[in-house]
Amino acid sequence: MNKIKIWFKNLKFRNKILFICLLAGLLPVITLGSFWYNQIQHLFITRENEVLDESLNQAISSLDYKVNTYFDAMNHIVWNEDVKRGVTSHYDNNYEMFLFYHYTLDPLLNTSKFLQTDINRITIYSNNKMHSHGESLRPLSDIEQYSWFESISKATTPKLIVSAKEETFEVASQLFDRHHNTTNIVYMDIDYENVFESMSTLYENNYGLIILDENDLPVFQINKFSEKNKSFALTENELLKQLSENSLEEQYIYKKAELTPYNWTAYLYRPIGTVSASSYELELTFFIVVLSSILILFLSIYFLSKVVVRPLIMLSKNMEQIEKGELVVTVTNTASDEIGNLIQKFGNMVHKLQTMINEVYKSKIARQEYEMKALQAQINPHFFYNSLSLINSKAIMADQEDISQMAQYLSSFYRTTLNQGKSIISVKDELENTTSYIQIQRMMHSYSFEVHCEVEKDILDYTMINLLLQPLVENAINHGIDHKETPGKGVLTISGKQNEDNLIFTVSDNGCGIVPEKLKTILTNKTEGYGVRNVHDRVQLSYGQKFGLAYQSEINVGTTVTLTIPKRR
Repeated sequence: MNKIKIWFKNLKFRNKILFICLLAGLLPVITLGSFWYNQIQHLFITRENEVLDESLNQAISSLDYKVNTYFDAMNHIVWNEDVKRGVTSHYDNNYEMFLFYHYTLDPLLNTSKFLQTDINRITIYSNNKMHSHGESLRPLSDIEQYSWFESISKATTPKLIVSAKEETFEVASQLFDRHHNTTNIVYMDIDYENVFESMSTLYENNYGLIILDENDLPVFQINKFSEKNKSFALTENELLKQLSENSLEEQYIYKKAELTPYNWTAYLYRPIGTVSASSYELELTFFIVVLSSILILFLSIYFLSKVVVRPLIMLSKNMEQIEKGELVVTVTNTASDEIGNLIQKFGNMVHKLQTMINEVYKSKIARQEYEMKALQAQINPHFFYNSLSLINSKAIMADQEDISQMAQYLSSFYRTTLNQGKSIISVKDELENTTSYIQIQRMMHSYSFEVHCEVEKDILDYTMINLLLQPLVENAINHGIDHKETPGKGVLTISGKQNEDNLIFTVSDNGCGIVPEKLKTILTNKTEGYGVRNVHDRVQLSYGQKFGLAYQSEINVGTTVTLTIPKRR
């Protein structure tokens, strides 16, 4: 004992945890496993007894219901006064007999067969002097040689005549009439397989069912066993022998049920081995779970010993990720010890670094706007406007109307472009800027394309950031209309309308269109100059991600770009 104590005392702390936790974990697992194994066997046997009892009772109920329907059909014929009168009457001619057959006998028998599809044939056997009529009416002599004839002749109720060996199921009853001496027997031939259909589908395999009559002769018998379990099938003699010796329970789980109205006894049995085999998968699953639990327990305890250094390892890996440029903090620790404080301060440092980088990123996005303003500031507006005014005056004096118009368009274009250094402009001035640019382009293109402008007057007083429409028009002319290959003049259409919350502008052309590959990336790829991506980014930076540009284009048909911005005054 002392040596064990010394050995345990000298173990490393990590190994001590491993040893104690394994011992504490394995003892309850083994104990529960042994208890479970015994209980599961008992549970399966108990459950199988309940299932057998339920299955047999359901099958017996189904059979009883069917037999009662056959008896009801038989009584419907036996107690029918028109049938009694017809099979006991004396006929003077064949026509009267024909009327009975055609209007009474055939309709009644056919209706019974129609309502009970299991009935193969219904025949009345009579010793009255009548002509045979197909299967419906036959002479009594046809059945006098059968073994059951005498018992039926003496019975006052319908009787069952069933044989498992011959697979026949018949119902017969005497048709009574006290006023005549004729003997009439109603006979029904019923489909044997349909009668016992519910008995044949109790289980998929590995079960047997035997129904014996009052003389212990088999009424129905089925042995449904797999190839390897064929030896478990029992005959009626083997079943009765084992029942008398009380040895049936040693190998089988069985249930017994009585069918009292017919003096039948049903026995449903299954081999105990096949029932226990159904728990094999569950047992295998249990052992796999137990072994997996032991393995998981061992691994968990083993790695538990590293819990002290694990935060430092995670912190080191997180630093490597940040060194590679992934500014994401993946390590957390809420402890208040030195390692916890270190990790928390590291997280704060990374968060501040992310904030600084985001600020730099936003400044880069806004740089284009600042650069444009700087370019605007470098131009002396008064000098520029005076120069254009002088050009306009000289052109008028020289009767050069085109030069005068060009100077006026340029003056209007740059006045609205510079916008006194402001980035917000009214929709009216933005349209004036765009219209001036279009007129200059038309003059430069010798008026080779037409322009249609459809803008609602109600939106002119709203405001927007400047230079949004002009780049879209420039793209439509330079990359659409200028490359038009289809016949006809180019057409540039500008529209402006509003809905409940937004202003919607569209710029359309009937030019060459945009290839699908380029159309997918037109708002994401970088382009030289002040392109559509710049417009899209400025709109989203100013108004939010749900606003911006949307393109639609078809080769050799044209392109439409839609600009959506919120209403603002």
